[in-house]
Amino acid sequence: MTSFYTQLGVWAAVIGVAFGLLWKFGYIARFAAYVSDTQEELKKCAWPSREELRETTVMVLVTVAIFGVFLMVVDWILLGGIRFMIGSS
Repeated sequence: MTSFYTQLGVWAAVIGVAFGLLWKFGYIARFAAYVSDTQEELKKCAWPSREELRETTVMVLVTVAIFGVFLMVVDWILLGGIRFMIGSS
């Protein structure tokens, strides 16, 4: 059980030192500024309405289904052609 607490103490010290170094060299402040700037930029974005989101999602799903069927047919045709060429040799 003391081994667990020793490991816990060592990891706490390592994390504390790492946090202290990040704080000292200004990485924490830069990350906080980055998060704040990102939040401000996201407020400026034009987000789609629920209806627009639903329409575009359906459009994407239909397009993926069409391409999937197209690729399946092309694959089936090519496989048949390859089997025909191998069988006729």
